[in-house]
Amino acid sequence: MNDSRPLPRAAAVESSPVAAQTPLPEQPASHAHPSVHATGREMTLRVFRGDNSGGQLVDYRVPVEPGMVVLDAIHWIQGHAAADLAVRWNCKAAKCGSCGAEVNGKPSLMCKTRMDHLPQGEPVTVRPLKTFPVIKDLVTDVKWNYEVNKRITPFTPRPGAEWKWQQHDIDRAQEFRKCIECFLCQNVCHVLRTHELKDQFAGPRFFVRVAGLEMHPIDGADRLQFLRDQGGIGLCNITKCCTEVCPEDITITDNAIIPLKERVVDRYYDPLKIVWRAMTGGKK
Repeated sequence: MNDSRPLPRAAAVESSPVAAQTPLPEQPASHAHPSVHATGREMTLRVFRGDNSGGQLVDYRVPVEPGMVVLDAIHWIQGHAAADLAVRWNCKAAKCGSCGAEVNGKPSLMCKTRMDHLPQGEPVTVRPLKTFPVIKDLVTDVKWNYEVNKRITPFTPRPGAEWKWQQHDIDRAQEFRKCIECFLCQNVCHVLRTHELKDQFAGPRFFVRVAGLEMHPIDGADRLQFLRDQGGIGLCNITKCCTEVCPEDITITDNAIIPLKERVVDRYYDPLKIVWRAMTGGKK
């Protein structure tokens, strides 16, 4: 992977009915990719090329080395077949959350998806996240998520709260701090992906954020009305698809969404509490 010898350009391979770009000229045999001589293995990456107005899948033959991940293959394509291929990435360590894409139909971090864990002898399809508008190729516009984030009341300590607590008090909320905002959970959620209810639903990533705040031992803000009205937590039918794709293994549905749903139901829909509030004039 660190060999500094010159590498060849890879020709785009036509695969009907999938469109392919114009093949690039082959390099002399002396410039062949070293891994081809070492292992003789290649795989086909079928990559989306286009923008929000449309596009097509293009096939690229990529040499495969031991330990290679999908992001490595995308970088190889950029360096030797399609320099204009757009992809967002940063750390290549599964901590920045930048390189999310749909690999063989599953929302994944490309830097965490090993080539040798994918079906061998079959094309590997790489598409942009479906839920968000495509800017170019594999890069999507995720700014809507940050607009949702602005509407959430930030951490607000209770007046006079003691900044000291037991470890067991913080353990429950600590899980939610692992979120790297890759937005794979947002992408796979059918409320956003299929029904496109971005104006009514905050999505699992932000239920995780609210859960981390609501369950903090000294936070005193009240976000239940946000969850019911703006966040639309009632639209979630707990299919657990968000939990399945989380690269940080956060138990989103069971540990964040369901407890928040219970709090909203207790506040607004428990018939005994509704009667009690009517009798006492209380708000809660």
